[in-house]
Amino acid sequence: MSRILSWLPRLRGLVLPLALVAGWEVLSRQDAANAYAFVPLSRIGQALVELLGNGELLVNLFASLARTSGGLLFGVLFGLGLGVLMALSKVADRVIGPLFHSIRQVPMLGWIPLIAMWFGNGEFSKVLIVSLAAFYPMVLNTYEGFTQVEKRYREVGRVFELGPLQQFRHVLLPAALPSIATGLLHALAFAWVTAVGSELFLSSGAGLGNLMMSAEAGSRMEVIVLAVLCIGLLGYLMNLTFSRLARYLLRWRNTR
Repeated sequence: MSRILSWLPRLRGLVLPLALVAGWEVLSRQDAANAYAFVPLSRIGQALVELLGNGELLVNLFASLARTSGGLLFGVLFGLGLGVLMALSKVADRVIGPLFHSIRQVPMLGWIPLIAMWFGNGEFSKVLIVSLAAFYPMVLNTYEGFTQVEKRYREVGRVFELGPLQQFRHVLLPAALPSIATGLLHALAFAWVTAVGSELFLSSGAGLGNLMMSAEAGSRMEVIVLAVLCIGLLGYLMNLTFSRLARYLLRWRNTR
């Protein structure tokens, strides 16, 4: 009994989704107009079985995940490097900072037409757009992590007469890791959303965004809803997995 009661707080998060599902099903049964806008759950289930059976869902899903992974990798690496450079070099911060902060004000949707004109609608353009989405939060959080290191930590490095590289490795980097982890979390979220968005605008190749566009052209509302559910669920699972992994890897922070 105590085990059941211990699970009750965790189940509270299911109340709203279940209520929305119930409301959706009720609306789908009202009339024909509602049945088109709010597709019955049975039709969504049939679409799931169909797309899993012919492999279309998995092909598009893995295509979106691959673009997200590729763009995230490049965005994080370049963002981490630039964030460290701007944080540790006042000259770099003064030279690069104004340009960076100006460019990052441009919405990601604003870059899509320009990148498409430069590089076409292919895979490179989509990965580049995803990289930009991951790049900005990585730079900002890395910069903040290194510039906000407490003075007492820096003093410890001076007391032990650590060289620049040793101070970076043993003092600055560990202190900045929580902020870097936050940047990674934000970069992952932006990369996933932007990957799907780029597929909607640059409709070539496979991907969940392309699946939605094809379903719209064929008036298959159940496939559109299924794709939206997949996007939301996968995004949530990626966020949850990374958050727990970061919490586990940074558990030493709680032992200070």
